Amino acid sequence: MTQRVLPTTYDPVAVEEKWMAHWQEQGYYHAEVRPGAPRFCITIPPPNVTGELHMGHALQHAIHDAVIRWQRMLGKETLCVPGTDHAGIATQMKVERQIAAEGLTKYDLGREAFLERMWQWKEHYGGAILRQLKRFGASYDWRRERFTLDPGYTKAVRTAFVHLYNKGLVYRGVRIINWCPSCETAISDLEVEHEERQGKLWHFKYPFADEDGGIIVATTRPETMLGDTAVAVNPEDPRYSHLVGKTVVLPLMNRPIPIIADTYVDPSFGTGAVKVTPAHDPNDAEMGRRHDLPAPIVIGKNGTMTEDAGNYVGLDRYEARAAVLADLEKLGLLVEAKEHTHAVGACARCASTIEPLLSEQWFVEMRPLAQHVLDAIREERVAYQPERFAQYSIEWLENVRDWCISRQLWWGHRIPVYTCGACGHEFAAIETPEQCPRCNDPALEQDPDVLDTWFSSALWPFAVLGWPDQTPELDYFYPTDLMITGRDILYLWIARMIYSGMEYLEGPLEQRIPYYRVLIHPTVQNFEGKRMSKSLGTGVDPLELMEKYGTDATRFGLCGMATATQDVRLQEAREPDWNPEKPDEKRSFPFFVQGRNFATKIWNASRFALMNLEADTQAAPVGRALADRWILARLNTAIENVTASLENYRLDQATQTLYDFFWSEFCDWYLEMIKPTLRGDDQALASDTRATLAYVLENALRLLHPFMPFITEEIWRQLPHAADARESIMTSPWPVVDTALADTAAECDIALLMDLVGAVRKLRADQGVSPAQKVAIRVACEISEVRQFITRNEAILLTLTRGEEVTVSAAPLEEAGEHLFWQEQPIVLSISREMSAEERQKEAEKLRRDLEKLLAEIEKMEARLANPQFAERAPEAVVAKARADLAELRHRQTTLEERLRSME
Repeated sequence: MTQRVLPTTYDPVAVEEKWMAHWQEQGYYHAEVRPGAPRFCITIPPPNVTGELHMGHALQHAIHDAVIRWQRMLGKETLCVPGTDHAGIATQMKVERQIAAEGLTKYDLGREAFLERMWQWKEHYGGAILRQLKRFGASYDWRRERFTLDPGYTKAVRTAFVHLYNKGLVYRGVRIINWCPSCETAISDLEVEHEERQGKLWHFKYPFADEDGGIIVATTRPETMLGDTAVAVNPEDPRYSHLVGKTVVLPLMNRPIPIIADTYVDPSFGTGAVKVTPAHDPNDAEMGRRHDLPAPIVIGKNGTMTEDAGNYVGLDRYEARAAVLADLEKLGLLVEAKEHTHAVGACARCASTIEPLLSEQWFVEMRPLAQHVLDAIREERVAYQPERFAQYSIEWLENVRDWCISRQLWWGHRIPVYTCGACGHEFAAIETPEQCPRCNDPALEQDPDVLDTWFSSALWPFAVLGWPDQTPELDYFYPTDLMITGRDILYLWIARMIYSGMEYLEGPLEQRIPYYRVLIHPTVQNFEGKRMSKSLGTGVDPLELMEKYGTDATRFGLCGMATATQDVRLQEAREPDWNPEKPDEKRSFPFFVQGRNFATKIWNASRFALMNLEADTQAAPVGRALADRWILARLNTAIENVTASLENYRLDQATQTLYDFFWSEFCDWYLEMIKPTLRGDDQALASDTRATLAYVLENALRLLHPFMPFITEEIWRQLPHAADARESIMTSPWPVVDTALADTAAECDIALLMDLVGAVRKLRADQGVSPAQKVAIRVACEISEVRQFITRNEAILLTLTRGEEVTVSAAPLEEAGEHLFWQEQPIVLSISREMSAEERQKEAEKLRRDLEKLLAEIEKMEARLANPQFAERAPEAVVAKARADLAELRHRQTTLEERLRSME
């Protein structure tokens, strides 16, 4: 059989392209329904169909795929369902901009033609992120890819809506909602991002209707005063109690409005008197309901003033603000303007300032649904990791408000509510009806709005498995095992999925909850702690990282960032001539540099192993030599620790364990220790070492595979395998702990050997011995077992220290040496090397200079300790440390003097 040899250098691009195609062609990602067989299922958070891979996605899917590959290797039927969300607002904005460039609006096209353009855009541009995830090595079941507007999913959405409608949990009502004038749609509270802004707090006077004087109110939004229908004060505020019931005249509109008392008013805010605009503020709306106030709408859905705004009709809301302030000033009613910092809501999609607006919308009554989730969390039927997010969710659910689910868009799931034009009957239907169920008239009109995207995505874990039909996939893979997500959609999505499963599905409670555990991964920030954003210039493109460092290195680095904290800064190093206008040039990222270096280490170590294995070497833990026994014990520990870390979803700990084991223990120690055996005359011993080498490498590759799939597959295919080996490393079994390989004695012996090697290396460094120069090693130790141990392992010690001979004696050394202790007994080592007279002279001169500097330090320290003020006044710990430092300096003095005498 021919010996296999890896190329000198690792080429990530060629390897990744080869195995990416092969894995998909062979169907390794596909999961089958096997009733009774163990299974594991994850459904990915569906990215927007408009999206492209960013660092948050990359971290999330590095975790997803590591978990999926690990579970697959555990022998489970493993399913990860991919897909995309139709992303109503974001996608419609894309197409509206596209047709705007043609001089058209959606109204010019009409609903049906516009939706045709939407689907054309989706087919041409949508789904780029899924193609990028395939390149990332995501081993998801791409045959089961879903889209939230595909026919089966649409049936699920309509079924869910009709269920809530018929149960009375969906209703139409007039309420203050968050309105985005740019997107021209309502959005939910969770889609509003609040940010602190510097603005002004304006004070102006409302004159009394039937007497002189007036009342001063304060507001941050003067333009809304045109819709005021009252002035409110706190009933306990003595400044205004005598004014309650009086009437003031609304400036600019000349409309009489009452002064009312309401406990909502904070007497300490502004003047303690507030204007009440029921149509444009949620708190004012509540006051308006309590006091039966009218609610004129003065700001329209496009952000301009309505006819109810009087002379300001047609002005943009900010133009109206300026005009109102100017007119109030002319009337002498503008009292003052103070600088004021306050929270302003902005649309999470387009960043436009939200307009609170009284509007008729569809709502979901949330209290009974939220109770489902509260019960599930409190009864620990759903576990959160980290645990603190369970409490955050409970607090939100206990104060949840009804959910506005209607959106004034065309792209999305149209609300399946129909009104009969003949008899006025309103009803909801899963299938599109042909006639009214009450009077049989065909004149039906469907509600024009679409559902909030989060309404449909809340069904994701079970809808992608075929619900509302009772499919084999739903029976077998549901409930899913794990949901991996960021904290930003904890309420938007995670809580809603839990109540959806519990509300819509049938059967025992444990069969309805959509997943058993929620893993909240960290948020990736740039090195300054700012959020990642391409537009802000703080983003890092994971595709560029993959190009620069390789996909495996990128994945490994990302998994190392998956800590239990919630903000992870992506550290970066910049060269001195880094140009901020070209941010991707001349900078590097330590996480991924480490990953690339690790991949190179794995490749080179594997190349060395393959060059030393025979073509018919069978991997087996049969090594008799000390190094073999030790590495098998360390492999056992690595398997145990990596498995435990994965079971706890601590991928950062798993990758650190693997890094330490492979780089340090396997490469730096084991491969060096076995070189004498592989080159020696004992062929039987060498054969056992080869079998052990193959066994350890093969197991290490399997441990590494979930994190670094491409390089591990490439190397694993080159190993000499048994005839019954699997076709791919991804379907090979996960390594298991073998208690028979535990070997405390070997670990103890190698610990001693490491200490000896460390001592010699320190001596070499202290004496400035070049790495290429060999040294003679002398060891003095009274423990006979240690002397015998060193003699037995002389070849390893010489190999690891670049030594040429070892002399071991029970008698003390005449020269200075390096001390270490074993079983509380000293071991002293020294080294010597052949030197010419000239070399000895140079070394002696260097030692004299070093000794001179050291004596100056000692003199300075002695003077400090001799100073009564220091000895008496300094803290005891500081004095003790100074004395210890002096003792260390004197020890170094003795060593240098002995070395100098020897050299002279």
